[in-house]
Amino acid sequence: TVAATTAVGVAAACLAYYLAFMLGHLLWGLDMVHMRGYIGAMLFVIPGFPFITSGLDIAKLDMRSGLERLTYALFIILVATGTGWVMATVLQIKPGDLQSPDLSKPALTAFRLLASFCGVFGFSLMFNSHRRMAAAAGVVGAVANTMRLSLVDFAAFPAPLAAFLAALLAGLLAGYVREKVGYPRIALTVPSIVIMVPGLYMYRGIFLLALTNVGAGATWMTEALMLVLSLPAGLLTARILTDKKWRRVD
Repeated sequence: TVAATTAVGVAAACLAYYLAFMLGHLLWGLDMVHMRGYIGAMLFVIPGFPFITSGLDIAKLDMRSGLERLTYALFIILVATGTGWVMATVLQIKPGDLQSPDLSKPALTAFRLLASFCGVFGFSLMFNSHRRMAAAAGVVGAVANTMRLSLVDFAAFPAPLAAFLAALLAGLLAGYVREKVGYPRIALTVPSIVIMVPGLYMYRGIFLLALTNVGAGATWMTEALMLVLSLPAGLLTARILTDKKWRRVD
């Protein structure tokens, strides 16, 4: 079943990260604070495609398709975060803030561009895009996601507003690429946005709620909800600006 395969995949990813990190800790003395990065090993299961497209479907009043996709996405997220919590409890890993790299702004921006490109490129390949299309999506996602992070860190923008603007930029860039190259818009926008889905926030919210720390858990879940709502809103705005069909009401 989907639940079983998701749980097994998340458990295997968390265990693989734990073993690889402990090996690095023993051989090269890696700081234990980096153990918190295990959350990144399980984020590949976050169903960004149905999550994002459900918002677009609901915006078009295609309620059946939108609600079905949203329910599926929430189910997968619940299974994944629950499995991650169990693995963290077994391995005695607690989530926390990741250590900020000691880099200048230009260097940090360059590394964010590279990491964002690689992440979006990988997600696009997972969606069965060919390499050129995946590379185009990687460029769109790298620019949009780096802008989002820079607005939050360097300009003190609220995270939901930065996410909205990044999704808007991704939608506009995807529309431009579609006009020039002909790639499907959805094949460019969804991988670009998936990397912005706040899987870390969702996981920390579930983890804290499971420990009955309701206040902190609800705070993280609320922040995740605000970000999740901002992403399809940005794509919807871009679609309205670039597609005449989306500016009409039947």
